[in-house]
Amino acid sequence: MNLSLKGKRAVVCGSTQGIGKSIALRLAEQGAAITLISRDENKLQAVKNKLESINDNKHNFIACNFKNLNSLKTKFKDFLDSNYEPTILINNTGGPPPGEISEATIEELEEYMTMHLHCSHYLSKSLLPIMKSKKFGRIVNIISISVKAPIDNLGVSNTVRWAMASWAKTLSNEVAEYGITVNNILPGFTDTERLRSLLKSRAKNSNMTVKEISDNIISSIPSKRFGSPDEIADAALFLCCKSANYINGINLPVDGGFTKSL
Repeated sequence: MNLSLKGKRAVVCGSTQGIGKSIALRLAEQGAAITLISRDENKLQAVKNKLESINDNKHNFIACNFKNLNSLKTKFKDFLDSNYEPTILINNTGGPPPGEISEATIEELEEYMTMHLHCSHYLSKSLLPIMKSKKFGRIVNIISISVKAPIDNLGVSNTVRWAMASWAKTLSNEVAEYGITVNNILPGFTDTERLRSLLKSRAKNSNMTVKEISDNIISSIPSKRFGSPDEIADAALFLCCKSANYINGINLPVDGGFTKSL
């Protein structure tokens, strides 16, 4: 199997920590030049330095908060005007805070629809002409196992993730003939700052400790452990390589067997 991405440029969103950072590093290990997108310029510079220790490609970054779509449009247009021609896009954005959907406000729904669906759509639409001209493109969306079944007390997240999955499947059918694939990775319980924050929130709202809640979740996972960001990154790498040319429009759970449905 050829996993090489030599000569490819990838845009990786949410890439200063957790899953996004692991994906950026994994793609760089296979020869890709990386454009990082995240909010914190200092963290972006640190990850860029790490990438430059892996290969000597021209890596760069865009400091941007996805809550501001207009800012993203301006900065990404400047990036494209610099003659970069990415053919790989990793859509990955931090999840909404916990809470019941019945308590969610319209403003919260709008905010996270913008951060996830609207920004992903804008980035994808911006890169499709390049992908079509190259007859090669990869759009990989990091979503959640809640696409298969809603997770309790993650009302806004469940809603936004399902919208992303439906959008991606629709897009995958429209662009496949151009050599472009669109796939979703559905991480299960993965050892990231996001998971640790959710565990603390659950503990705060219950009479249980973080360890007790963690142990309960782990006991429900057939693999009996949390996943690692690197394991999600490995799946993303495969979907980006040429060997995955005929895989399109799928939801791929990477969850240690947690999802009960096929």
